[in-house]
Amino acid sequence: MLSAEDIKTICICGAGTMGSGIAQLSAMAGFQTIQFDVQAAMLEKSRMSIEQALQKLLEKNKITAEEKQRAVSNITFTTNIAQCKADVIIEAIVEKKEAKIGLFNQLAAINNGEAVLATNTSSISVSEIASATASASKVAGMHFFNPAPLMKLVEVVRANDTSGSVIEILVAVARKMGKVPVVCKDSPGFIVNRVARHYYLESMWLVEQGLATIEAVDAIMESTGFKMGPFKLMDLIGMDVNYAVSNIVWESLGKPERLTPSPLQKRKVDAGEFGRKTGKGFYQY
Repeated sequence: MLSAEDIKTICICGAGTMGSGIAQLSAMAGFQTIQFDVQAAMLEKSRMSIEQALQKLLEKNKITAEEKQRAVSNITFTTNIAQCKADVIIEAIVEKKEAKIGLFNQLAAINNGEAVLATNTSSISVSEIASATASASKVAGMHFFNPAPLMKLVEVVRANDTSGSVIEILVAVARKMGKVPVVCKDSPGFIVNRVARHYYLESMWLVEQGLATIEAVDAIMESTGFKMGPFKLMDLIGMDVNYAVSNIVWESLGKPERLTPSPLQKRKVDAGEFGRKTGKGFYQY
């Protein structure tokens, strides 16, 4: 089994917003980075996004030209899953358990069961993913937050069969990326999404009851120290993602009334108003 010091290569599966951000972090931390996606167009979009982000950091004097070039040269983009050979593999694909399990079993075979397999899921049980994967002891959660390059916290989630050395490796990788890793056991919503449900749900309840406006709730929460009010944050995360997490946490905990998903948010999801990525959510963009 590899030790934390042995980790040289990281593969990120998925080239969406989260996968792109994690790939940027990996490359900047000095890891040889492979980014895989089945869609070449997504990989090209990710490549451009990473280069633009690095250019902004350069212009702000947060990195040197040499550091930018080094990060760019550290990344390889591929649509060929057979090239996904690495010490650590982080998946950031669609939030569907069956898709993640299928991917992990392919990756376990390609890597002869040697690679650490980390899922960036925000709400699916890591233990359920691991138990259906050939290398169950090598599977753990590594939950980054959006936007990954900026948000400091990473939840490292221990599944039922995760080996201690895998947790040590992921903690070390997170720290090398400049993150603050927090280890937790697998449970519905882990830590942050469990705690945050009330931030979202209570806010939407206040608006549904006509007790406050969306703008007022956001303004009040921001004035008390939150960087972003709940409605602005839901628009940033994506209404579809946030609503799906609420449903998974609610159902996993036995559908307690206090965590009932909001009808207000369901209407937004049904209307395709997901927030920033669609141009409209609780706010217009």
